[in-house]
Amino acid sequence: MSAAVALPQHQLHESPNVRGITIHSWHITSSTNPISNASQLDALQSSLGIPLPEMTFGSNYLELEHRPTRFKYRFSTPDLLSGVKNGELQEGDGGVKVGYADAWLKSRTGPDSSLPMPETVPTKPYDWTYTTTHPGTALPAENSDFNWKPADPENQAHSIPMAELRRPDPIMFYSEIPLFEDELHDNGSSNLLVRIRVMPTCIFVLARFTLRVDGVLFRTYDTRLYHSFESNPPLLVRESSGWEGAYDRVKKSLPTRDDLTPLTDALFIANTLAQMPSSYSQKEGAGTRWRGLGTKIEIAELKN
Repeated sequence: MSAAVALPQHQLHESPNVRGITIHSWHITSSTNPISNASQLDALQSSLGIPLPEMTFGSNYLELEHRPTRFKYRFSTPDLLSGVKNGELQEGDGGVKVGYADAWLKSRTGPDSSLPMPETVPTKPYDWTYTTTHPGTALPAENSDFNWKPADPENQAHSIPMAELRRPDPIMFYSEIPLFEDELHDNGSSNLLVRIRVMPTCIFVLARFTLRVDGVLFRTYDTRLYHSFESNPPLLVRESSGWEGAYDRVKKSLPTRDDLTPLTDALFIANTLAQMPSSYSQKEGAGTRWRGLGTKIEIAELKN
């Protein structure tokens, strides 16, 4: 039986659409609002320059503020959607064609077809899957020397301690913040959800982008942010990881062959991709050559 964990002094805040916690030197705010209205969508679409997902929560955000240094870290819908490619997709952007595209083209250009080979041009001048690798926005104070640098693999403090996060410690604050979701014109699903847990010893954030293109592939991109209250100077650890796998290969991992429900579950998709050999799911992927594949760990110190 694990020893009881003492709760540090803290204060919870709550209003109709905003919740938060003040703990140690941190003030954390979670804003969850209804889907943006027409005027909000028009303004956001104008600023981003791309059509928006069907369900866009444009006013939702998570913000962490370290009061002594005036440092802020923010996950917001406009920021993360700004990571969606606007324009013709290039090598490394991970462009995806829907499953029936090749069959449709072949039926019209095969040897028995009287139709000429059509000129293939992009039908959408943006990434219609809404894939984004935006890790959130760091907002250091003016004249701060804040910067991210590669983690030292030999330094235990430069990693996210998963054993600590699995302990049954009290959760003092928890929030889920949906940023966007789209059914991809009935070809699958794309969504981004941010979760935060504040425990007596640490802060942990997971921003997860999940993509399913039916008959083609699954893709997950996670940004994890971790801070231990014991770190001095205060240290942030950020881990960014991308996985990808062919649709049929993920489908083979279903617990029951005839029940496709897990293929709509972001946790099942993420766990299945993570359990595959990394040489496949984080390097080869589904053959899109997406630059988001792999894992990168960075750290940053907060200094007065």
